[in-house]
Amino acid sequence: MQKYTVRVSKDYLGFCAAHFIVFGNNVCERLHGHNYQVAAEIEDDLKSDHLVFDFIEFKQILQGITDSLDHRMLIPLNSDTLGVEVTDETVRITSDEKEWIIPRDDCVLLPIENTTAELLARWVSDELSEKLEAKLGQLPRVLRVEVFESPGQSAIIELRNEA
Repeated sequence: MQKYTVRVSKDYLGFCAAHFIVFGNNVCERLHGHNYQVAAEIEDDLKSDHLVFDFIEFKQILQGITDSLDHRMLIPLNSDTLGVEVTDETVRITSDEKEWIIPRDDCVLLPIENTTAELLARWVSDELSEKLEAKLGQLPRVLRVEVFESPGQSAIIELRNEA
C-alpha cells in the first residue's frame, strides 16, 4: 500500500497578529502578539497528473488565508465569556475585568470560541477545506494544519474524510 502526502511550510505562510486568551476562570491574559507560522499537509491518492495537489496552488491558497489574518487583532466571536459589539467603526470587547475598543478595520472577526493556537488551526483548516473542496470537487482523505505561535510551540488539527 502506498500513501502520498504533500506538505507546505514556507516563511511567507505566516501572519503577525494580536490576541489574548480567556482562561477557564474567565481571566483574560494581556493583549499581546505573535509571529504565527502555518504549515499544511494533504494526504490523498495521486491524481491523473501524478500529483496529490500542485505545490504552487497549495501555497497560493494557504497564503491567501494567512494574509487575511496579517497585522490584525484576532477577535473570537463565539466566546461565551466575552462581550463583542461590532459597529462600522469599532469593535468593543468586554470581560468581567477589562474592556478594549479597537478600530473595526484592524480586526478579524473569527467564528471561534477563543483565540488559542488550537482553534486558529481549526479555523485555518476550515477555510482551507472549503477552498480545496471547491478546487477538487471533494475533500482530501486527510488534511493537517499546524499553527506555530512561536518556534517549538504549535497546535495541529487533523481532519479525516472517510467517504
